[in-house]
Amino acid sequence: MKLGFWLKVRPLVGRLPSIMRSSLGLRLALVICSFARSACGGDWPQFLGPERNGSCSGAELNASWPKEGPAVVWKTKVGEGFGGPVIATNRLVIFERSGDKEILEALDAQSGKRLWSFDYPCHYTDDFGRGNGPRATPAIKDGKVFTFGAEGTLHCLDFSNGKKIWAVDTQKQFAPAKGFFGVACSPLVEGDKVLMNIGGRDGAGIVAFSAKDGHVVWKATDDEASYSSPTVANIRDKRYALFLTRNFLIGLDPEKGNVFFQFPWQPAIHASVSAATPLVIDDMVFISASYGAGAALLRIGEKAPEKIWSGDDILSNHYATSVHHQGYLYGFDGRQEQGCNLRCVELKTGKIRWSEDHFGAGTIMLANGQLLILTEKGELICAPATAEGFKPKARAQILPFNVRAYPAIADRFLYARGPDTLVCVDLRKRP
Repeated sequence: MKLGFWLKVRPLVGRLPSIMRSSLGLRLALVICSFARSACGGDWPQFLGPERNGSCSGAELNASWPKEGPAVVWKTKVGEGFGGPVIATNRLVIFERSGDKEILEALDAQSGKRLWSFDYPCHYTDDFGRGNGPRATPAIKDGKVFTFGAEGTLHCLDFSNGKKIWAVDTQKQFAPAKGFFGVACSPLVEGDKVLMNIGGRDGAGIVAFSAKDGHVVWKATDDEASYSSPTVANIRDKRYALFLTRNFLIGLDPEKGNVFFQFPWQPAIHASVSAATPLVIDDMVFISASYGAGAALLRIGEKAPEKIWSGDDILSNHYATSVHHQGYLYGFDGRQEQGCNLRCVELKTGKIRWSEDHFGAGTIMLANGQLLILTEKGELICAPATAEGFKPKARAQILPFNVRAYPAIADRFLYARGPDTLVCVDLRKRP
């Protein structure tokens, strides 16, 4: 339940007798508070966290670690892959590749103990030698977990025991192009549907599947898929699903699949990928990619999106989605292989407030006003999100080199994945 629901039902509550208003109002308040609590600190159930924006506002973290770094609670070996861990109700799932199988494993989030595993055959081979593991991060919702493998198999499993509920071979059903690095869309569960960036033929660019049994609910567009995962948001009292495809930012109705707009947005060269997720701030959407596409801030209205600013020398995200805090964007500018710059950019103007040039690539998250940066070299950095400059408070080497997956934060513990290791570190603030 979201705040928008309360705004809709509040007038109806006002018409009820006073004793009923009091009882119903209390129940609604408790439900809303419960939602807020779960959205802020308890779980990290999908790619980019509870609100799919890389942020968690309720987790007050310890920003001053000892010299040796934050305490490691547990670590364990895992197979290869670039999908991040996700956590719900103290249970973590991780998606990986071992031999000729893709595997989903569930672990106890406090101890790292393995609870169940599910596997199926996979023969994906990366054409560029960048790893054969899955790229997509799973999603947990309503007692189910959803995964999207490197060859395009979408699975729904029972979250309690790992038993398969249904599966769809999207390659066989929709015949999308192979892409440079397999498929990588992290499932987005919206209500009773799973929304996916498929890039299939015959109007199956974007597809909504039933979360219950996997049947196709609706299809939309003919555009190829990018490596970006979608998001959803309420903008000007309308619900949008936002997809960055190969050639467009597409806004559509997540319920019926009706396309509201298609905003042209693509890299200048074919040999490219767009991987960052659209970031929604009020009635604005920030989109970004490398390979000459650059970054843009758009205002969403009744007609076509209005461009507020754009440029290729501001905050061009290669694969890590930027975060927003109090009117400023924080993220990586530039290509991973060429050495990224870590930057702070004023949201409404695109003005660069500070830049740590040649910082290197990584992922960035926001937790209660603190930036948590995990570099590709495995270093975790904590710094306040401020436009006054990059001022790290703590740094620690928590993983070996070659880290690409997004970490997760749940109950003030950070879970991060390296090439073959999953680690849990304690970021709780001490009295």
